[in-house]
Parts: sequence; structure tokens; C-alpha cells
Amino acid sequence: MSVPSAGLSLAADFPESTRGEWQKLVLGVLRKSGVATEANTPVDVEDLLATATYDGPRIQPLYTADDAPAAGVGLPGLAPFVRGGRPQGAGPSGWDVRALHVGPDASAAGVDVLADLENGVTSLWLRLGEGGLPVEALGTVLAEVYLDLAPVALDAGGRAAQAADEFLRVADARGVLGSQLSGTLGADPIGLAARAGLGAAGPAGLAEAAALAQRCAREFPGLRALVVDAQPYHRAGGSDAQELAASVATGVAYLRLLTDAGLSLTEAFGQLEFRYAVTADQFTSIAKLRAARRLWARVAQVCGAAPAERAQRQHAVTSTAMMTRRDPWVNMLRTTLACFAAGVGGADAVTVLPFDTRLGLPDDFSRRIARNTQILLQEESSLIRVIDPAGGSWFVESLTERLAEAAWSAFTEIERSGGIVAALRDGLVAERISASRVARAEAIAHRHDPITGVSEFPNVTEKLPDRAPAPPVPLPVPADVVAAGLAEIHYDADFEDLRARADVAARAGHRPVVLLATLGSAAASTARAAFAANLFQAGGFDTPTTGTGTDPAQIAAAFAASGARVACLCSADKVYAEHAAAVASALRAAGARQVWLAGKPGSRAQTDADAGIGGYVFTGCNAVAVLQTALAEAGVA
Repeated sequence: MSVPSAGLSLAADFPESTRGEWQKLVLGVLRKSGVATEANTPVDVEDLLATATYDGPRIQPLYTADDAPAAGVGLPGLAPFVRGGRPQGAGPSGWDVRALHVGPDASAAGVDVLADLENGVTSLWLRLGEGGLPVEALGTVLAEVYLDLAPVALDAGGRAAQAADEFLRVADARGVLGSQLSGTLGADPIGLAARAGLGAAGPAGLAEAAALAQRCAREFPGLRALVVDAQPYHRAGGSDAQELAASVATGVAYLRLLTDAGLSLTEAFGQLEFRYAVTADQFTSIAKLRAARRLWARVAQVCGAAPAERAQRQHAVTSTAMMTRRDPWVNMLRTTLACFAAGVGGADAVTVLPFDTRLGLPDDFSRRIARNTQILLQEESSLIRVIDPAGGSWFVESLTERLAEAAWSAFTEIERSGGIVAALRDGLVAERISASRVARAEAIAHRHDPITGVSEFPNVTEKLPDRAPAPPVPLPVPADVVAAGLAEIHYDADFEDLRARADVAARAGHRPVVLLATLGSAAASTARAAFAANLFQAGGFDTPTTGTGTDPAQIAAAFAASGARVACLCSADKVYAEHAAAVASALRAAGARQVWLAGKPGSRAQTDADAGIGGYVFTGCNAVAVLQTALAEAGVA
């Protein structure tokens, strides 16, 4: 066996490629596809293909070493902790697999908790109080749990102090030493005020949170008293940078609270855990977690904390905003991508919400899938065997840096306004989030941000699984509220409303129908018919077709037999030029309240209007507006 020369270069026989050459090749493709024109030059290519984000920075189609952050990103486990809070990454034991339990049946929750712990879950997240498990039943829920082995994260909202007292009482009664407890007591008065509303006196429970932190620092070294929960800002429709900015501003407010209460800087930093949402947009989620650690390390540096104390402890939760009611099984795929992002992004603990979360309380199957998603990613995909898998990616490193810059700008704006509490009171946070929410809703309506199973490829005849209803979670709205809480949204809301209206009609025996008039041959009509069917089914419509042919009388007869009140012409432009006007006129004469055409209007718009064509459906059209009009024309209230 011969040994290759040490000086062998595998690329020696290939000419070196340049960015300019790549741009020229891509420009040729873009001109053929109509994206670029003859006026465009090679340097325009990257702008033509760049993708906008809700935070301003654009995602480019190509990244090279020139795009790497000039300041560098350090090493895993070392400041600024961009590459993770631990030098060994997630391995060899993996991140903390944290399962959420919301009850409200304490006995049933006790059984579910054991099933999780016996099958791969490593910590518990318990939602307590109204809308969750009874605080006084905490002992029942944890009766068979080894509290010295399984960390527990409490989430009791306005009853955080009572829940903490009960948890510590249960542990003491079981003979568990304070040094053996781990987890978080979950106090987050500012996050609660962001959700419930802010009173004139400020967030309730700040003094209690500080007292809990003092007690943990003295008696329970493994417990953290406070959680900086950024989910309220994400759930309200905020962008990634806005979520990061609000979390860092809240963390700074808690540092001030705790140091004013007498804790040292080291103790104060040790009392905080940060909770972030992760979505199926895996790259931005990876970058968000990395950017969060960079931002917090900078805060800690400015505060004078030692380098080893600047790491941020992170709990990543799969986004509820991205979860859908329709085709809920697709949520398994969304949460898998989000969990992957959390693991690659370096989260210390990860919660995968069950796929049926939007339908009610999860069952045994959905809980098993949620925990096995994490175990599969850790063990079968070998994700935990690589330290910082995204490290060195010019795209991820650049995105992390630009997201951190956008978040720092938003954070400093909050600080200039007086801090997070003042920014909530004055409406600054709500105003900024509102702009992002509107922009996202527009992108979803136009299907630039597709939602599989909802806005794209819906299943009109699906039967949703039955689940026990989840109890509502009442929020402690202050009597003297001066700023309303941030509303919780779901990305599928507009399409869900349309589907719900169609379903009401369907239950009454009258599911709305759009007849697809497929003109000419199958080759001419199939592509646009498939597009139109996909779009109208997103609104809950049945979409029968007329088959091949262009005879206006036959198509009008098919329309009358279908029970439809709305029709859509589907074919190639050449066929439209010859037959669209006559067919549209026949459909109007047969009683069609609206006739759409699949394709852009172009130069024939006036001719189409004269023939009775009232609108167009095409890639990038406002699908929500089209479906609202179609439902109204179909007689669906």
C-alpha cells in the first residue's frame, strides 16, 4: 500500500474558482427564469437571491470566510460562550430532556411523570396553580420521584412563592437535603406582567422573588429562583431580536433587584435561567441561542463578573406559536426541527411540546413521541457526540453576529426608555412587537412563509384526534392596570378562522365548493389546477374539476351540477387567450358569483374584467384575502 506524499494537494488539478465566476453563472440561470433582466449585472445576483428577515438583516445565498465575524467567536465553554456554555458541549450525557406537565389531575400527573422519567426524561417542568396542577397536590405528583436525582422546574405564575414553599416542604418531609435539590423555582414577575398586564405599582412579586433568591443562595446551591421567560414576547408575534432584547433587559432588571437585595454579583448571576422559544426555522433558532449567550456574556462583562460566571443557562422550548390545530401530525416534524436547533444551538435543557398541544391535554402517545424525539436526536443521530456542530459555518456565525447586533440595538433602546418595566408600561415593547406581528401575518397571508397542512397542502377531510380539553390559564390582571398584557397568537390564526367557517357550513351539509374549470388538455391545465386546488382547500373548499374541454355550455352545466357558487379557470395562457372570456361569461350566466383565473392578469386584465373574471390567484397573491372573498361569495357567514 503506497502512502501519498505529504505535499499532495487534492485540488491541485482544478483551477481556483472566484466569487465573480459564480455570480456570472447564477446570473445566466436567473435571466432564463425571469428573476433577472438584461439590466442586471453579476454583482446584483446576491441581492436578487437574498432573503429578508423580520429583524432587518438579509440572508445571503452565499457565505465565505469573508463573512466570518471579525471579533471571532471563542471556544466552547469559554467567554463569550457563543459556542456553548460547556467545554464538552452536550456530550456525553446530552442536554437535559425536560418534560412539561400541566395536569390538572394530580394522580394522573404522578403516573405520567413516572412514565417520562422511566423512559428517558431527565427533568420535570410542572405548571402549577389555576389552569395547571394544584399547588397543594405537589406532594402527590412527586410522590414516587427521587428529588435528589431529577431536577424540577416550577411554573406557578403569580403563586411562585407558595409553589416554592410547597416544593421545599415536600423535599424536607422526604428527607432530601437542600444540597441535593436542583432545578428552578420559576419566579418571573416581569414575564408575568408582560402576559397579564402591568399595574401602577409595577410587577407584583418582585420582593418575593428576591427573597426566594436569597434563600436559594443560602440553602439550596442547586436551585435557581428566577426564570427569565422570553416566550411571552415570542408568543405575541415578536421577532427573534425582540425576544432576545426583552430577555436581556429582564435579566438586567433582575440583576439590579437581586444585588439591591444583598446578593453578590456571583450569586445574582447564579439565580437566573433563561427560557427561549425555538421554531422549525432551524438556522435562526440556532443563531438565536448562540446570540443570547453572546449578549448575556457582554452584560456580565460590563457588570464586572468573572469570565467563568458569564455563561447563560438556557431552557429551549418548542414554539407554541408555530403549532397548528389542523394536520397536527405535522407538528411532530416542526418540533423535531426545533429540537435539533436547540441541541445544535447549545441549549442546556430542552422541552419538546407534544404534537397535539393545540387540541387539548396530550395523551400517552403524544408524550412518548415528544420525549423520543429528543432521545433519537441525542442517541441515534449522534448529535451530542459533536461539540458545537454549527461552529465554523460562515452562514451561522454571520447570522449569529448580525442577530446579536440587532438584539443589542433593541436592548439598548429598552434601557434608554428606563428598562423593561418602563418599556412595557409606555407601550414601547408592544409597539415594536406589533410591527413584527403584522409583517409576519402579511408574509403568511401571501404564503411567503408557508404553513404545511394549513396554508399549503391542507387535508380538507381530515378527522382531528379527540383530546380532553386543557383548562384555561387565567392571568392575574392587576386592578389598576396601566399597560395591557401581550396577546398570545398562533401563526395559523387567519387560515384557522377560514377553515373553521367552512367546517361550520360542512357540518350543516353545505361545505363550500369552488369549481375548477380546467380548460383544454391535461398538460395545459394540470399545474395551475393543482395550485388553485391547494389554495382554495386552505380555506376549507371542495375543489372538483370539469375535466378536459373548452365548451362553455358543458362547463356551465358542470358548474350548475356541482352546487358551487364560485369558479376558477385553470389552464395555460394560450388557452386563456382563446377561451377564457367565453367560459367566464357562461359561468356568470350559470350563476357564478365570482370567477377567478389561475395566473397573473398581465395585459389581458381589461378583457378579463369585461368577461366577468373578478380576480386572480397566483404565487404570492394574498391567499387570506382571496379565501375571505371566496367564502363570502359562497354564502359562508
